[in-house]
Amino acid sequence: MPAASKKKATAEQILAAAVGAVPGGSARPGQQAMVEAIDKAVKNKEHLLVQAGTGTGKSLGYLTPALLVDGPVVVSTATLALQNQLVEHDLPRLAEAVQPVLGRKPTFAVLKGRHHYLCAAKLEHADEEGPTDTLFDAEPAAPRAGQWLGEGARLGKQILRIRKWSEKTQTGDRDELDPGVEDLAWRQVSMPARDCVGAGRCPYGAECFAEASRARAREADIVVTNHSLLAVDMIAGRQIVPPHKLLIVDEAHELADRVSSAAQAEITPEAVERAGRRSRTMITPAAAESLAEAADALTVSLADLPAGRLTDGLPERLRLAVSMIESATRAGLTAIGEIKSDDPDPVGKQQAKAVLDELSTTSQRLLEDNSYDVAWVEKSDLGGGRRALVVAPLSVAGTLAENLYADRTVVVTSATLTLGGRFDTVARSLGLPVAAPGPSGTAASGSASASGSARASGPASASGPASASGPASASASGSSSGSASGSASGFASGAGRASGSAPGSVRASGSAAASVPASGDGWTSLDVGSPFDYPKQGILYVAAHLPRPAASGLPDAAGAELLRLVEALGGRTLGLFSSRKAATQAAELLRAKTDLPILLQGEETLPILVRKFKEDKASCLFGVMSLWQGVDVPGDSCQLVVIDRLPFPRPDEPLAAARAAAVDASGGSGFSAVSVPIAAVRLAQGVGRLIRSTGDKGVVAVLDSRLETARGYGAFLRKSLPPFWYTTRPDVAEGALRRLANA
Repeated sequence: MPAASKKKATAEQILAAAVGAVPGGSARPGQQAMVEAIDKAVKNKEHLLVQAGTGTGKSLGYLTPALLVDGPVVVSTATLALQNQLVEHDLPRLAEAVQPVLGRKPTFAVLKGRHHYLCAAKLEHADEEGPTDTLFDAEPAAPRAGQWLGEGARLGKQILRIRKWSEKTQTGDRDELDPGVEDLAWRQVSMPARDCVGAGRCPYGAECFAEASRARAREADIVVTNHSLLAVDMIAGRQIVPPHKLLIVDEAHELADRVSSAAQAEITPEAVERAGRRSRTMITPAAAESLAEAADALTVSLADLPAGRLTDGLPERLRLAVSMIESATRAGLTAIGEIKSDDPDPVGKQQAKAVLDELSTTSQRLLEDNSYDVAWVEKSDLGGGRRALVVAPLSVAGTLAENLYADRTVVVTSATLTLGGRFDTVARSLGLPVAAPGPSGTAASGSASASGSARASGPASASGPASASGPASASASGSSSGSASGSASGFASGAGRASGSAPGSVRASGSAAASVPASGDGWTSLDVGSPFDYPKQGILYVAAHLPRPAASGLPDAAGAELLRLVEALGGRTLGLFSSRKAATQAAELLRAKTDLPILLQGEETLPILVRKFKEDKASCLFGVMSLWQGVDVPGDSCQLVVIDRLPFPRPDEPLAAARAAAVDASGGSGFSAVSVPIAAVRLAQGVGRLIRSTGDKGVVAVLDSRLETARGYGAFLRKSLPPFWYTTRPDVAEGALRRLANA
C-alpha cells in the first residue's frame, strides 16, 4: 500500500488504539518493549529475536509495528490454532481499531499451500460412484475384501457435497467446508503444487482458487501463512509468498523442524507402483515393466532391513533397488516428454511427470550418499505395514542462513527462544552467526538490552552454554535465601526456610534475571519477559528422591508419587508423559486407586478431552507429546502439571542421533549440543501449560530426579524454564496442593 494513502502515525498511537479495542485491555510493558524493538529493527534493517512469555500480548506486539511498513508484511505461524486466532479475531479487531489512526482500514489475507484449495480441474474428474486410482494410491496396503464398496459409497457422498459447496464458495478453502470431509475425499478434488500445470496451461486457470488466494495476498497489508509453506517457499527460491520487506516468524521454535520436514523426501514401494499406474498410458510397456520390477526390488530389500538409521550408506541390495528406480523413472520422464499447450490431458500428464520426477530426484539424492544427508528405514505395523526409505538434511541452518534473511527484515519470536538463559543455541539453529561472549559472559557489544518485565529478582550466576557444544559446563543455579513464604505467598506458604542448593531446598527456579542477550552480524535479541509473577503463582517441584528413570513406562515409585500429588489436589491434573505406555499405566493406576475421572489421550478426540478437562475440575487428563503444546486451560481446572521424565529425544530418532554423532565426531558433545536443547524446548513448552493467566496458581511436578541431580545439564534445563519457586521437598509440594484444593 503506498505511503501516501496513510496518515502519519506512530507505533505508540497504533498500539494504544489496538489495546483500547480489546475488552479489558491495558498497556503491558513487555508488549510496548516489543513494539519499540521491532519498529527500530525495521528502520535499521536489522533482524531481531524476541522472546515474549505467555501473557505478553505477543500478537499485538508484532502486528502493531507491521502496519507501519510499506507493502505486504508476512506473518508465519506453526499451528493452525494461532493462524485462526490471527485471522478470525486479532486482525479483524485490529483493522477496525486503527482505521481512525491510519486514515484507512488495513487489509489482510491468508496464504496456504495449493492443496488446501479446491481444484476445478480435479473436481471435474472426481468420481462420485466410488474410489478411483487416486484413492487406491492413497492407501499403503492392499484393500481388505469388501472394503471399497462401503468406502466408495461414503466417499462418493462426500464428493457430491463438495460439488454443491463448490457452487457457492468464494475461496475454495478446505477449512471453510463445514462439516469437513475425509482426507481421502479431499485428495480427489485438490491439487498438490508438484502436480499443477500452472494457470496458463490449465483450462480452469482463470477461476483457480489457489491463484486467487495468491492474488489477494499480493494486495494485502498483512499476509498470514504457515511455517510449512514458508519452508517450501525458501527451498523453491521464494516464488510463492509475495515480495515483502518484513517477515515475522511466530512460534519460531518450530521453524527449523518444519524446514527439515520440507527438505525431507522418501521412497516407498507404493509410490513407485503409483508412478507406474499414473504413467502407464504415456510410456512404453518396457518402461512400465521396469517400474514394476523396481517396486518389487524395493519391497524385498526393505523387508530384509530393520527400522533405523543407515550409518554406512545404502546396503548393496537396497542400493541396487534405488538404482533401478532411478533408471526406470528417468526412462519414464523421457518417454512422456514436454507438456504442450495442445495436449489432450495436460493435468494427467503433469501428475505423471511430477511423481516420476520426485522419485528420480530422491533416488539420485540417496545414491549420492552425501555427508550432509541422513538416510533411514521407517517401518510401521499399523494398518498394512508402512515401509519407507527416507532421506533428510543433517542440518538446515545453512538453508536458513542462505534463504531466510536476504532482502527482508526478519523478526523471530516465541515464548521459548532462550535455552539455559541464552539466545545462542536457537540463533545458531536458525542460521544466524553468533558473536563470541564478552568478558562478563554476555554477548559482544551491539546486542540489545533485555528488559524482562516480570523476571524474578535474585542472583543470575548460572551461566548458559559456554560454547556451541552445549550446556555441559553450565554451573549450578544460585539459590535464594529467606523463607519460601516470602516469595511464594498464598498457596505455597508454610514451606519453611530455603536451605541453599542441597536436595530438599526451596529456591527460585528458572532464569533469575532477564535472559542474556545475544547478537551477531546484522541481528540483535530481546527478552521482554512475562506479566506473570511466576515465583508467587507457581512452584516447580522436582522429585529428587526418586530413582533415576531407566526402563520405559511408569516406574512404581513415580506412580506412587503421582498418586500422592493428585490425591492432595483432588484432580485438576494435566499429565505429560514420555510414552503412550507410561500415560496408559498412569491412567490405569489412578482409575484403580481413586474415583477421579481420568481422561486418556486416544480414547476420544483431543478437542473433546480438553473440553471435558476444562468442565470437570475433578478430572485428570493424561497424554503424550501433542499435549505438551496443544492445551490451553487457564483457571483452576489445571493446577497441577506432572511430567514423568525429561523429554530427551529417543536414541532411535534418526535425525537427532545423526546430528549428535556428527558433533561427537568433531570433538564436541552430541548429547549436550543436540539432545539437551531439544529437551529444553520440549520441557519449557510442557511446563508452560500451568500458568496461562495472571490469576492462575499451581504446581509443576517433574518426576525425574535428573533435573536436580545432573550436574551439567540439570541447571541448564532449569534456567530454560519460567522462574517458578523451586523445591525438591515432597511435603512442600503436597502442602501447596492441599491449600489449593481447600481454597
